[in-house]
Amino acid sequence: MSAAEPPPARAKLWDGPTRLFHWSLVVLILVAWLSAGEQMAVHKIAGYAVIGLVVFRVYWGLVGSSTARFSSFVRGPATVAKYVSTLGRRDTDKHAGHNPLGGLSVMALILLILVQAGLGLFAVDIDGIESGPLSNYVDFDTGRALAEAHELTFRLLQGLVVLHLIAIGYYLIWKRQNLIGAMITGWQTFSKPPAGLRFAPVWRVVIGVLIAAGVAYLISRGLKLPRF
Repeated sequence: MSAAEPPPARAKLWDGPTRLFHWSLVVLILVAWLSAGEQMAVHKIAGYAVIGLVVFRVYWGLVGSSTARFSSFVRGPATVAKYVSTLGRRDTDKHAGHNPLGGLSVMALILLILVQAGLGLFAVDIDGIESGPLSNYVDFDTGRALAEAHELTFRLLQGLVVLHLIAIGYYLIWKRQNLIGAMITGWQTFSKPPAGLRFAPVWRVVIGVLIAAGVAYLISRGLKLPRF
């Protein structure tokens, strides 16, 4: 490093809610996968929790910290294509958050998880015992078709997760960027300090948690409002 070059700067990149969402989602999807078919009570609880997490992430993508907001990483096709053209280089600067391709991956995962979990709410099993909480809104044949779609979309989700892991390995080995470490600690090293990073206040986290918990609770009850 020459005298004219500034020393590497370590900056806080990911806030606590974003990191907690990420790792909680990893655990819950694994629990839902392992409990499917054998421990349906656990499977359902994991599914409700996943929906609550996704609701929170959508909320956080609108009002959360700067790097968590969709506006910071959702880009158009031209920007994504331009970034893809740089993947073979090792000297590209780190993004202060998700890069354009990573942002596309995040949105695909969120949408697919929402669809996959949503289908499970209407799914009907072959004997009608372990059906989803909203299965009373569809007939038996439709519920069975949605159950099959629920399983199919999970296979698609598994494929996206594999691609996600491959991308993490690629960035670690080729780009020398430890994305996992940054998502664990929240900190990342940059060639120069990123500008414009802002972190949301705690009261927004509380509101998001209440909204997410409320949605998950109502869904678990079949959208029946509680009586007081």
